[in-house]
Amino acid sequence: MAKNLRLKAARAAMDMSQQALAERVGVARQTINAIEMGEYNPTIRLCRAICRTLEKTLDELFGEETQ
Repeated sequence: MAKNLRLKAARAAMDMSQQALAERVGVARQTINAIEMGEYNPTIRLCRAICRTLEKTLDELFGEETQ
């Protein structure tokens, strides 16, 4: 799995820490870190919660990379 730099950038753009995002979506900070590092594939429910919190679409944060 590749790192999710789009998630990290969207979180940073909202000046939100991993801990703050984790608390908003109901997971541990380590889960957010693992998603950003590409070490964890989140459920669709978690993806949607993250998208709502960061005001992004699923495609914007979790869509396939296009070259």
